Amino acid sequence: MLELDGHAVEVAHDGPEGIEKVRAFRPDLLLCDIGLPGMSGYEVARAVRTDPALRGAFLVALTGYASIEDQRRATEAGFDAHVAKPPTVEQLRGVIARAP
Repeated sequence: MLELDGHAVEVAHDGPEGIEKVRAFRPDLLLCDIGLPGMSGYEVARAVRTDPALRGAFLVALTGYASIEDQRRATEAGFDAHVAKPPTVEQLRGVIARAP
């Protein structure tokens, strides 16, 4: 769906690979699961937020962890938005539209 909407997309299958790809690709927006192998999405967000070159990326937690506490933890880790799985196309487009 993202590619059909004209977005360039890179995919990572775990936290460490995600950090590598983010550093190489330097996306404007990052959709990140919380329950990742290797390191959590919270750790990925913290790593992105501490890297001056990546600090401006719009971070979206796209996750099955959707309680109020999970949303709070995502915000504390540096995520700009939190979307519960499975998202609708409209939800994804809406959160993408919020990115600067």
